[in-house]
Amino acid sequence: MPRTTQRRSWRDALTVYRQPPVVAMLFLGFSAGLPFLLVFSTLTAWLRDVEVEVAAIGFFSWIGMLYSIKLFWAPVVDRLPLPLMTRWLGQRRGWMLLAQAVIATGLVGLASVDPRNSLTVVALLALLVAFGSATQDIVIDAFRIESASETVQAAMASTYIIGYRGGLLAAGAGALYIADMASWHAAYLSMAALVGVGMLTVLLRPEPPRTALAVQLVHEPRVRAFLRRAEHRPRWQRRLGAWLIGAIVCPFTDFFSRYGRQALWLLLLVGIYRISDLSMAAMANPLYIDLGFSLSQIANVTKVFGIAMSIAGGVLGGVLVVRYGVATMLVIGAALAAATNLLFVALALSGAQLPMLVVTIIGDNLANGLASTVFIAFLSSLTSRAYTATQYALFSSLMTLPGKFIGGFSGVIVADQGYSVFFLWAALLGLPAIWLAWRLGRQPGALDSGRMSQPTAD
Repeated sequence: MPRTTQRRSWRDALTVYRQPPVVAMLFLGFSAGLPFLLVFSTLTAWLRDVEVEVAAIGFFSWIGMLYSIKLFWAPVVDRLPLPLMTRWLGQRRGWMLLAQAVIATGLVGLASVDPRNSLTVVALLALLVAFGSATQDIVIDAFRIESASETVQAAMASTYIIGYRGGLLAAGAGALYIADMASWHAAYLSMAALVGVGMLTVLLRPEPPRTALAVQLVHEPRVRAFLRRAEHRPRWQRRLGAWLIGAIVCPFTDFFSRYGRQALWLLLLVGIYRISDLSMAAMANPLYIDLGFSLSQIANVTKVFGIAMSIAGGVLGGVLVVRYGVATMLVIGAALAAATNLLFVALALSGAQLPMLVVTIIGDNLANGLASTVFIAFLSSLTSRAYTATQYALFSSLMTLPGKFIGGFSGVIVADQGYSVFFLWAALLGLPAIWLAWRLGRQPGALDSGRMSQPTAD
């Protein structure tokens, strides 16, 4: 069972941000954050701006469920080499560059269609972007964990969140500004060009060291047992069987063997921790628009100012995790993320009051920036370096699936009950996560792995 972390000085907690792998995550975080809003809240703002029905917009949040099933192709990304690209760039960087090319292709396609006449085409292109984005997430998560020691994972999570929020700023405020001044088509074409930031980062950063697949498989007891049983089979069958066991079976058995019966409680926490904020996210922009705020006001407050608050929350979360540990901060993050839904209730009831919008965005983005950083550090601490891509994909898939599924019905609830009832319901959804984080945190060593106790240079 993991050991408990020791409290460190504020100076030690802050100096970790100077390490090169930590700084690099700013740019990869940007690359990960850029496509997300373009198939989610920015897309819903576009659809509502051209008067697509709100009930139909709610179902577009199901596109985000593609992020929640990336577990199914994560073993392929983790283990299968790409022709030429893996030899040239390495396993992680090759897959990352391919995913970014898919994202750019999908965004260029979206820039060329009109949602009023081709809503189905818009959905298909959004799915393409989401698939490329989810694949990129698989690789970046593995790249982050493998690129530096476990002692700096909390800081890397924090800078990743900062970069991610920068990508959201570009895809949120940037896209809205361009759409307001020019057109939605110009906005999406501009976002396709910004994919180049991630591509350049891939080319500049080194491939992280990894144990060769053949060496790793030889040390897997289940693989060795299979090879003994299959010694009379053709060589290609033995190699394929060993690959499948090592890529698909071993990542899951490794996790359950390390955590035992407690693994189920940990997976449950992963599944429900973000359910409150993910289930409400699709209705935020429609709320602003229906209240009467202009696109420029939405961009100024919810994107520019909101992203700044998210970055502040992310930095604060990274420092507090190192200072006080994962267990305490998980409970605080879950409580804050759920409680800030009540600000949206107040906003819906108050109408188009700009000061209330500012207060809502301050609370929501600070809380979510902090909670996201804490949760990424928590997930990284659960992940074995032998199976980074597959195990982290399992955790992140579980993290998003319940909230995304529930979010698909958000438009129906708003149309039937109104925004205030919907956001109150979203706040109540966060209560189980608060209780479970508190329950696991009371068990010594259950959540704090001790991996972030001392900083090291890299």
